[in-house]
Formats: sequence, structure tokens, C-alpha cells
Amino acid sequence: MKISCLQDNLARGLSIAGRAVSARSTLPILSHILIATDEGRIRLSSTNLEMGIHCWIGGRVEEEGAIAVPARTIIDLINALPPDRVDLRREVRTMTLNVRCGRSDANIKGLDALEFPPIPVPEEGAGPTPVHVSLDSEILRTAISQVAFAAATDEARPTLTGIHFRLEEGSGARGPSLTLAAADGYRLAVRRIPLPETSPLPAPFSIIVPARTMVEWARICGEFARGREERPPVRITFAPDGNRILFQIQPPTDAPVQEVVMSSQLIPGNFPDYQQLIPRDRNTRLIAGTAELLKACQTAHIFARDNTNTLVLHIHPGADLEPGRLIVSATSAETGSDVTELDAAVEGEEVEIAFNVKFILDALSAINSPQVMIDIISHSNPGVIRPVGGDDFTYVVMPMTLER
Repeated sequence: MKISCLQDNLARGLSIAGRAVSARSTLPILSHILIATDEGRIRLSSTNLEMGIHCWIGGRVEEEGAIAVPARTIIDLINALPPDRVDLRREVRTMTLNVRCGRSDANIKGLDALEFPPIPVPEEGAGPTPVHVSLDSEILRTAISQVAFAAATDEARPTLTGIHFRLEEGSGARGPSLTLAAADGYRLAVRRIPLPETSPLPAPFSIIVPARTMVEWARICGEFARGREERPPVRITFAPDGNRILFQIQPPTDAPVQEVVMSSQLIPGNFPDYQQLIPRDRNTRLIAGTAELLKACQTAHIFARDNTNTLVLHIHPGADLEPGRLIVSATSAETGSDVTELDAAVEGEEVEIAFNVKFILDALSAINSPQVMIDIISHSNPGVIRPVGGDDFTYVVMPMTLER
């Protein structure tokens, strides 16, 4: 193998491919990045067996070939090189990768590319009846960020460590949609994404994708959207009867990275019927400014973190023509207390309810609208948080017990 490329392009490609490198595996090959030629392009690949990434960058290919090199070594080396042309050459006899750039000449000990596990691409291994969906990369990145934080981290319940994907054609005024949901037993986040078009579906189907995999894909989407008016679309390949999902993004031709494909294993099992967990009734509705409420909760967190993260919302309807009031408070026996009063539109009964302040901060940080709406039945029932002016995001959070 003998190839050359720009240092910046190689550094960007390695930073993306490195997201799937396994740091704690007993298999040495999983801590490596595969550098290979692929139809005149340079392909960088990595996998931790749960997810795998292919990243293509442009370059000059003089001799075909491939070699797996330690990810940490190659990433640190390329980042330290000057912004110049990088020449890579594989020494077959010693299985080393020679790296030359400017006046630097380094040799990295590698492993045979045949030891590297295969990673599917959209044309391969997608199952007999794949379904393809295309959507804006920034919309998908936002949707992932709005639900991933609600996924469980406890491996005791594997299905809750993932994000539930449901693809359906829709009916009536609602067309086809992709719905993402995550829950950890204390809260539930649901985001619906309307789809402009999709392949014909034999029936609605659902899968569960590891949340940590989706977080990495959201970061990749963010890198391609940053600083660009036109965002590249993401192509998702679903295999309803398979065990993988594949994501593909192709940036503009002038981008350092030409294409990225990520494949992920699925989590077996059935996700809870979360629609049954969303309360349909309410006795109190609160509408407040998102930024103001977020700031009040951030201030309350300073004291709530010393008291089991307990945040108390005192919701008061206005009398006659007076506006309603929302009092946000937190108390700690060791550090003190904080009380913030906000103007709010309140319908229904007066109520006092406590939540985990971290759960509320997560929800408010995920809402992009100027105003937020909170529906409450009673102090002992879950609260429902939604952005005002849209019904595509729903957040349900269990209350905490108030000492009375």
C-alpha cells in the first residue's frame, strides 16, 4: 500500500473513525483503525463489535493495500504533524506503516488487515427487505439529543439502555414518521420526526438501537452541519428482520471527509409500551418562558444537589385578571435555600410538586421553543413537559415525594 493525502483531511477522518474504537477490549485488533484503499479513495474503519464506522477521505492511491494500526498512536501522530501532504506506505515484511510528512518520518507497528472484523455497508448485509429513509442530518442530530439522555445506564435492563425507533406510514393528516423514544424507569422522552418520503412498509415496525451508539452518530452529524448552510442528508437503512441498522452521510465534495457509514447492532427484546405512560388528563397547565425557567432551575440546582436533587414547583393560578405565578425553590439543610418567582400562564388548580432537578434541566435544555408547557394531574402523578407550538416532543417525568 502506498498512498498520500492532506494532513487535515486525514486528521478529520481519523477523529471520526476513532469514535468506534474499543478501549477496553481483550481483542487487540479492536483498538486499531484499519487504513485501506477503496476504489481510488482512502477508507478508515474501526469497530467495537457493537458499532462500526467506515470513513472515506480523498487522496492519491499509488498502490492498493490495507493495514490496521493502533488508533491512539496514529491519531496523536497525525494531529502533531504540520498541515502538509502525508505519505503512507505499508511495509509488508515487518507489517509497519511508514508515515512521512515534511521533515517527519515515523514507523508504526501494525496488524494484518485480514484480522480486522468485517463491517457492513448499506449495499451489504442489510437483510432481504431493507427500508431506506432519508432526512435532514440536523433534524436527526437534534432528535437524538432530545431523547438519548433519558436512556438508562444500568445494564440490568438492556432494552432501556437503547433508543426505540418506530417507523410507520401514518394515517389521516399525519404522514409517515420516525419516532424515537428513551426511558429509564423515572422519565420518558419521545420525539416524532415527520418523514418526507419512505419506502413502502409492509407494516409498522420497531427496533432498539444502543443509546451510546446514537450519541456518537449525533456528534458526527454535528461535525458536518457546523458552519454550513446546506446540511447533508442522512440515509438510514432499516432491516426489520435483521439485527443491524446503518446510517450513511455524504458531505459536499469540498469537505475534508467524503462519506461516513456507521452500522450498529440492535438490542433484542421489547421496549415498554410508552404510549400508556403518557398521561392524557390534567388538572393544572403551566406555560412559562423556557429560558427563564431553565435559569431558575439552574440556580435551584446549586442547593438541590445537597438534598437528593429535590426541586419544588409551587404553581399558583392568577386571581381575576392577574397573571399566574410559578415559584421555583430548593432547600438544603447544609448550604441554604433558593426561591425564584416567575410570571406564568396557569390554568386549573393550585399545586405543589417536586421533581429531580437534573431531570427537569435535561428536558428544558432539549426544548428549542421560547415557551414550555407543563401539564400536571397532582403532586403524586407524572408531569408532562412539551414545547409550546409543537407536539413532536414529549417528556414525562415521575415526581419525587414531598415531606409534609
